[in-house]
Amino acid sequence: MSSQAHWSQKNFSCEFFPPITAEGVAKLQAAREKLLALRPAYFSVTYGAGGSTRDRTVELVLDTQAHSGIPTAPHLTCIASTQDSVRELLNHYRARGIRRIVALRGDMPSGMRDPGEFRYANELVSFIRAEYGDHFHLEVAAYPEYHPQASSPEKDLENFKRKVDAGANSAITQYFYNADAYFRFVDDCSRLGLDLPIVPGIMPITNFTQLARFSDHCGAEIPRWIRKRMESFGDDRDAIRAFGLDVVAGLCQRLLEGGAPGLHFYTMNLAGPTLALCERLGLMAA
Repeated sequence: MSSQAHWSQKNFSCEFFPPITAEGVAKLQAAREKLLALRPAYFSVTYGAGGSTRDRTVELVLDTQAHSGIPTAPHLTCIASTQDSVRELLNHYRARGIRRIVALRGDMPSGMRDPGEFRYANELVSFIRAEYGDHFHLEVAAYPEYHPQASSPEKDLENFKRKVDAGANSAITQYFYNADAYFRFVDDCSRLGLDLPIVPGIMPITNFTQLARFSDHCGAEIPRWIRKRMESFGDDRDAIRAFGLDVVAGLCQRLLEGGAPGLHFYTMNLAGPTLALCERLGLMAA
């Protein structure tokens, strides 16, 4: 049986961020077109701290869904927001056929101290459910290696459970390179009675310096053996990309074979790295 047939019931999705320049928009549109070969279940679009990319996020979400024909899910962060501002945005999305939301707490904007009317993502999920019933499919974030601000693994699981109990339909994880962390997290959730799809977030490896900076910021661990091997390549970008493809493809294979419900690719607005992974895994549309 081919990998594609074996994994035909899995869901695959791709994430973009709103470009700033016209050149960035053109590159994203080209990447988006190429990624249709993956037959994604949906695309998602990120949202800056405190809604700093709000207008560009809205524009990209609506443009992506209209031009790709693929359901598109806006990220929606609630920190430093009001119920009225969130309601206005959700009404706008609902009127334009958006049915999926990635509901997040988000980061506090620099220099701002008041979190606003929402402090945590579970409060946003509860608000959306109370206002819109089951209209929106709600994705929430999960952290197999635990949220960097969590005081303990137990507290992090409790926080995740609150989001699920508030009405989340499914979850997308922070990226990671240790499959055991994912499987342990899923097992811990099962013991708490949390029965929802938890989709691994996948970050292709193409630029070690950039990856190390991201990982230090968000708390995602780069295993020592990967970090040391990457450092040994120096500025040899081809070697880094080849090694990264081997590592991440192996990770994806193990996750899918171990029962992960799909994969969510952090594309960084590039098609090539994600498509190379999908080709290696046999996921491309015929």
